[in-house]
Amino acid sequence: MVGRSALGVLLDLDGVVHVDDEPVRGAAEAVAWLRGEGIPLRFLTNTTSRPRSAIVERLEAMGVPAAPDQVITPVVAATAWLRGHGIERPALFVPAATATELGSSTGGEDEAGGAVGAVVVGDLGEGWDFATLNRAFRLLMGPARPPLLALGMTRYWRGPDGLRLDAGAFVRALEFASDREAVVLGKPDRAFYDTAVAALGVAPGRVVMVGDDIRVDVGGAQRAGLGGVLVRTGKFSPSDLEGEVSPDAVLDSLADLPRWWQSG
Repeated sequence: MVGRSALGVLLDLDGVVHVDDEPVRGAAEAVAWLRGEGIPLRFLTNTTSRPRSAIVERLEAMGVPAAPDQVITPVVAATAWLRGHGIERPALFVPAATATELGSSTGGEDEAGGAVGAVVVGDLGEGWDFATLNRAFRLLMGPARPPLLALGMTRYWRGPDGLRLDAGAFVRALEFASDREAVVLGKPDRAFYDTAVAALGVAPGRVVMVGDDIRVDVGGAQRAGLGGVLVRTGKFSPSDLEGEVSPDAVLDSLADLPRWWQSG
C-alpha cells in the first residue's frame, strides 16, 4: 500500500503536470503542497524534444518552479552512458536542441562519412520520414554494428491535435529491422527509475510515481519496486484499467494527490 507512508514522489510531466502547453488545473498547487510538506520530489520525463533548460522555463511559466537538477530526462542518462563507454561520435536522431545538450550539433557521421559509436533515438516528432528512419537502419547495419540507444520507450502521447507516435514506436521498428535489442535510457527501464530514486535519497518502496501511462509510468515504476499512481488526464483511457497492470491508486488528476496522500 502506498500513500502517507511514502516519502518521495516522482512526477511525469506531459499528461500529469500539463497537457502539451496547457497546465493541468490544480497541478501547480499540488506540487506546492508537496514542497510545503517537505516531501522530496523529482520530475521524471521521457521528453527529449527540448533540453532541460527549456523544460524548466516551461514549468516556471505554469507556476511550477524547478531547478534543472530536479528534472531527470533520458538525455541525462544517455550523456553518462556515452561518456562511460568512451563514445564521442554518436549519430543522434533527436531535435537540434537535444543534440546540443548531448554535446553534439552534427548528430555524428553518416554511413558515407565514417563509423559512428552509437545510434541514439529520441523524440524526433515530425522529423521522422522514410529516409531518416532508413538512415538510422543503415548505420545500425554498418560494419561497426553500433549499439542502438533508446531515449525512452513511450509508445505515444497526446498533443493538441490528438494522439501522436513517440520514440518507442520508431525504436521498435529499428530493433526489428536490425535484429537487435536497444539499450533503453528512460522509462520504463529500471535503471532510469533507480537513478531517480537515488536522487530522492529514499528507499524505492517509499517512493510513488505519478503518471498517465499505465505501462511506462505505472508498470515500469512497480517493476522497479515503487508505487504506481495513475491519473485520468493526458492520454489516460478507461481501457487502461482493464489490462495486466494494476495501479496502486487512480486519481482524477494531480490536483487530487494531496487529499489522497493525507487519506493514507
